[in-house]
Amino acid sequence: MATAKKAAPAKKAAPAKKAAPAKKAAAPAKKAAPAKKAAPAKKAAAPAKKAAAPAKKRTPNAAFMKALTPSAALAAIVGDKPLPRTEITKKVWEYIKKNKLQDAVQKRVIVADAKLKEIFGKAKADMFEMTKLISSHLK
Repeated sequence: MATAKKAAPAKKAAPAKKAAPAKKAAAPAKKAAPAKKAAPAKKAAAPAKKAAAPAKKRTPNAAFMKALTPSAALAAIVGDKPLPRTEITKKVWEYIKKNKLQDAVQKRVIVADAKLKEIFGKAKADMFEMTKLISSHLK
């Protein structure tokens, strides 16, 4: 038993500990000087990126902009005219906020009223699954 509990000798642990603090002490002094030089260069580069960003015009995805006809249940909320998917989602959110249908504690939970129950198929829905539930009511 006495031989089984015998601890293995440490392999050069002491010299490694002494060498590591010396490197850490020297490293911050070297890093501090280049950081000051690099900071103005980043500030100068940032306006160039902002100027380049407006040059590219983002084209909307055609799938989102395609006008879809809502079902009768969804038309009670957003209207019966064909609308893009993005506009339908916006109008549903307007309806939810206008009628205060968000849960007071968990804002991402929508408590469905009679009109929304027809669309969601249940009493409560998460805002992330709302678009999935709405998509079944679009043609």
